[in-house]
Amino acid sequence: MFRLRTLCAFSWREFQFRSFSCEPLIIQMNKCTDQEQIFDLIERNKETLSENQVECAFNNLWQLQKQKTSLLKNVEYVGDHPQFLTLHNLTTNKIKLMNDDTLVNVLYITQQFAVKAHDPLIQALVTEAWKRMERFDIKVLSTFSTCLADQRLYFSPLMGKIADIVNRNLENIQDLRSLCVLMVNISSLISQHFQEQLVNKTELLFDNMSSPEVDIAKRIVQFLQNVKYRYYPLLERCNKVFLDNINYLDLDSVSKIFDGYQFLQFYSFEFVIVAKKRLTEMIPLFDNPASFVKLFVALGPVAGPEEKKQIASVLHKHLDDYKPVELLKITQALIFLHFQSKALFVKLRELLLSYLKVSVIPSEISILVYAISMLPSPHLDEASVSRIEAVLPQCNLYGLNDFATSVLRWIQYDHMHMSSITGKQLKLLQQLDHYSHQRLQQSNNLDLLWEEVKSLKEDWFRESLVEETIAALHRLMDGMNCMNVSKIASFISRTNYLSTLLLDKIASVVIEQIEKIHPFSILAIILPFSILNYDPPQRNEFLGTCMQCLNSHLGTLDPIMLVFLGFSLATLEYFPENLLKTIFNIKFLARLDSQLEILPSSLRSRVQFRLMELNRAVRLECPEFQIPWFHDRFCQQHYNKGLSFLLVR
Repeated sequence: MFRLRTLCAFSWREFQFRSFSCEPLIIQMNKCTDQEQIFDLIERNKETLSENQVECAFNNLWQLQKQKTSLLKNVEYVGDHPQFLTLHNLTTNKIKLMNDDTLVNVLYITQQFAVKAHDPLIQALVTEAWKRMERFDIKVLSTFSTCLADQRLYFSPLMGKIADIVNRNLENIQDLRSLCVLMVNISSLISQHFQEQLVNKTELLFDNMSSPEVDIAKRIVQFLQNVKYRYYPLLERCNKVFLDNINYLDLDSVSKIFDGYQFLQFYSFEFVIVAKKRLTEMIPLFDNPASFVKLFVALGPVAGPEEKKQIASVLHKHLDDYKPVELLKITQALIFLHFQSKALFVKLRELLLSYLKVSVIPSEISILVYAISMLPSPHLDEASVSRIEAVLPQCNLYGLNDFATSVLRWIQYDHMHMSSITGKQLKLLQQLDHYSHQRLQQSNNLDLLWEEVKSLKEDWFRESLVEETIAALHRLMDGMNCMNVSKIASFISRTNYLSTLLLDKIASVVIEQIEKIHPFSILAIILPFSILNYDPPQRNEFLGTCMQCLNSHLGTLDPIMLVFLGFSLATLEYFPENLLKTIFNIKFLARLDSQLEILPSSLRSRVQFRLMELNRAVRLECPEFQIPWFHDRFCQQHYNKGLSFLLVR
């Protein structure tokens, strides 16, 4: 009895001492204003540090790290510090004692300090987290998924287990921030059904938030981009968040949003306007290469003459710092901007060729060759051609198409400069043709096929592959559904190939699944019928169903989209009154005018002509709508332009 009492007294004293000594040290750490101060505390207390104090040390080191101007340089300094190694070793011994939140938090911060994935501490932390994963709450699970993503473990069994946990618990998840992180990280592993469940859950939680955060909206766009799902309702919601918070978006955010929108083919006139203003304000702030290329690529297409001069003037001195993908983006932007600088293009070519000589990755070789083909004098030597030939069997249709486009530019350049077409050029085209046909014949999934053909360039594709592609679509058209019907319709519009089988299937899918099709998709669906002047057997039901989908959204749809939609329907001799009265309305036309101001002149003229033609068709076919003719001045202006052109000639 005496021994037991003595033992209890000793334990109580030990507990009191531990609590007393623990609290002041954590307070001291929290008061540190420099990482050296934390390292001093670690050195003086390394024999008695508890798991909570270890976590506190990591937290404070990371908080101080984020305040540094040169993050990368300071990460190396911290990682090489002797006391960081001490903390590293202490952590290894405390893993079993850590609670779930501490465990994953320490793992996350350790990785931020560039500790390698094969480091014993990282491996031990990941292993312990794996054992506990089933009991993690949603926030801890999302952080753990980020740690795995940082290690590029997107396809690992661990990430698969996380996806399974999310799937089983999706109904009970209420934390949208954590869910969005998880969605992005598990996006490579989810089925289409699970994808739809995640989107529906996200939509529900998004609508229940009083003020959705920018980070959440960015992750939603990233997720949709990852899974290649152009889901307009969520994109519209995210776009509104971006518009409301434009002053809080940094360069990286704006650049990623533009990339996401471009990939998903989502256009927001309002975002372009405010983003242009925001990016223009940033020009004086960025002089480092990595940031400036993002600014250049994002702002270039929407920049005015003054902005173009500003951003182009900085490029030359930074070219040596860019990687192949960045060089391609720069080349494309320079060509788009009609930028003239022989010295800059010469330097670009030298850099691209130097990368091409050492590259062994098919996608990178494709990027480099494509960029070179856009420059003046797109010639390649024998070694470069051999490098292309070696990677052709590994390329998908998109890569093969890029190579073909590059070779055709090469041939065109030779033709313009009276050079003969060489055997190596023709041989390359034959090989490209062979591998492309082989790829199409082996395709067995409609969605995967569309992903490969959606961006194929017109010339080579139309000459060599269009019939084989249509045959593949015929073979796979039973896979057409509400999610891909607008994509297939867009493809048919682009190829201008009349396939009544495919068009009838499109009409049938739309009629059956219209409830699941977003109004933004209707123009893409109707366009091939208009372009090819084809009426499906269920014409009236098909067009009526499309308009039924549109009617409640006419006030929110993009003005240019509505003009093209009205014109397309008019060519099919279909004149829905609601749509036409929406278009020929003073407020609508004012919105359209403001949008036309920032469009390229060619697109602006096209929209104006379509509006004029629609106005004329409605006046002739539907006089009962009493829509006035207001294009006299427009027609006179274009008549005068045409007359002036003839006189000049």
